Amino acid sequence: MIVLPIRVVGLFAALAFLVALPLLSGCATAPDTKDADALAEFRQINDPLEPANRVIFAFNRAIDAAILKPLARIYRDFTPKVFQDAVSNILANLRTPVVLANDVLQGEGKRAGNTLARFVVNSTVGLGGMMDVASEISMPRHAEDFGQTLAVWGVEEGPYLMLPLFGPSNPRDLVGLAADYFSDPINWYAANTSREFITYSRTGTTGVDTRASHMKELDDLERTSLDYYAAIRSLYRQRRADEISNGRGSSNMPAPGMSGLPAPAGGGAEISAAPLAFEPMTD
Repeated sequence: MIVLPIRVVGLFAALAFLVALPLLSGCATAPDTKDADALAEFRQINDPLEPANRVIFAFNRAIDAAILKPLARIYRDFTPKVFQDAVSNILANLRTPVVLANDVLQGEGKRAGNTLARFVVNSTVGLGGMMDVASEISMPRHAEDFGQTLAVWGVEEGPYLMLPLFGPSNPRDLVGLAADYFSDPINWYAANTSREFITYSRTGTTGVDTRASHMKELDDLERTSLDYYAAIRSLYRQRRADEISNGRGSSNMPAPGMSGLPAPAGGGAEISAAPLAFEPMTD
């Protein structure tokens, strides 16, 4: 029997589609495509729900400050680096089926082959994914999610959204987040075998691990930004554009999250949005 996690996410998915369908075309009218400057400014902002988004952003930051950031700091400061690396690698390896499916849906045969080879190598030689052996033999990790797939298919991102707990997103990535959740075999296994603790544990671990990995970048961004909300909005879009273009941007750009840079929601996340705070880890 499919129990609570799937029911909850099923409701979320239905709401995602209800919200996304009217928004995919955008809530504001885009300027003439011949006016490059005006079009660039529109795409950079495109935040008609900004007042509500800012309220949600403040809520997310409060939750982060009270719960996620303290846990992430303890994890970062009191566990060995080798253990943290192993956890990150395992989470990324578990994400592989979703990445592979989206590689295929995008017609990226070479990348799909790379993803499959990475999974085989890291799951065997890498001891169940604890070690990223594949990267050491020229099979680099890459991020894919259904939000990116929709972008490749020509679906517009729509207006900027700030989701409670999930973080920065847009209608396209919101649909992608739900699709990736349902296509993840681990989620199906957990729900259909009454082992929901697997989903909860994976989600919580991913959130803490990702937050710990980008503690300094987020702190620096908050300290140096005149408008932290606007900085996160800009960085989220840059990160998603980089992922959709298959990594031609900066590899040092941190993954957005609940207090800042998201994920995945939809993707995004190195993070693209685990379904709690960050974009899912990708492999």
